[in-house]
Amino acid sequence: MPVSHNFRGALFMMVSMVGFSTNDAIAKFCSESMNMAQVMLVRGVFAAILVVLLAWHRGALASPQLMLHPLVALRVVAEAAASVTFLIALANLPLSNVSAILQSLSLAVTMGAALVLNEHVGWRRWLAIAIGFGGVLIVVRPGSDGFSLYSLMALACVAFCAVRDLATRRIPEQVPSLMVSTATAFAMVTMGALLLQPMGGWTPMTGTSTGLLALGAVLVVIGYQFIIMSMRTGDISFIAPFRYTSLIWSIFLGFAVFSERPDMPMILGSIIIVGSGLYTLYRERLAARPRSALKNAGPAFEPEGI
Repeated sequence: MPVSHNFRGALFMMVSMVGFSTNDAIAKFCSESMNMAQVMLVRGVFAAILVVLLAWHRGALASPQLMLHPLVALRVVAEAAASVTFLIALANLPLSNVSAILQSLSLAVTMGAALVLNEHVGWRRWLAIAIGFGGVLIVVRPGSDGFSLYSLMALACVAFCAVRDLATRRIPEQVPSLMVSTATAFAMVTMGALLLQPMGGWTPMTGTSTGLLALGAVLVVIGYQFIIMSMRTGDISFIAPFRYTSLIWSIFLGFAVFSERPDMPMILGSIIIVGSGLYTLYRERLAARPRSALKNAGPAFEPEGI
């Protein structure tokens, strides 16, 4: 793979992380004036319109019966559950803390691939997984004054995302990615509508909040497309580490928009999580597996929202 392709792929990956992280900041900002079910519903409507138009333009909806495949259904349900738990955690925790916990997704997928799909994972990566989840415990800090039950929501999101990504690995290749995204978009709208009343009902929206959620939907679609472009442009082992730039953007946006200041446990835990993830990527590169668990660890390290 030419070096220029790798750097272009890395750039695409960083652009996608900017899109996803900014979308998260918008969702958190809007949660101050409405409940997260409404955020999911309104953003989901905008995202569904964009995804359907894109899928129709590319002919991805020619065989809609493929949406009924059991693995597509599992993937969609897991994504919906991940989105709910993610948004609840996001509304109640610092943006950087949620992002730090979500960085452990690659470790969870590697573990799941070994336990569920019987992929070989050597003792070095098992050790890295254990250390990485030790870093998660530092961020979550159970039993301390800084512990929040909403941290468990972020951990549940990691589990649901891992199920999503493992299911994605087994979806037949004849099912277009945009068809899966279309099914997911409608699931987000449905979930938001079902949870709207239990989470407090509809709040009248301003033009600003509506515009922000529309922008969030656009950013999610842009991020998703740049993820695809990055994966198709360069060497995955070179590009994958740049997914961790999402944490940098989350810390910056948390400080700039919400005046959040990361504390020492969050910083230390993040360093351990990212270090463990980078080491597993390094071991994957040495093993030179063309379809490794980490390749399918969820491009955004979080629910796509579409």
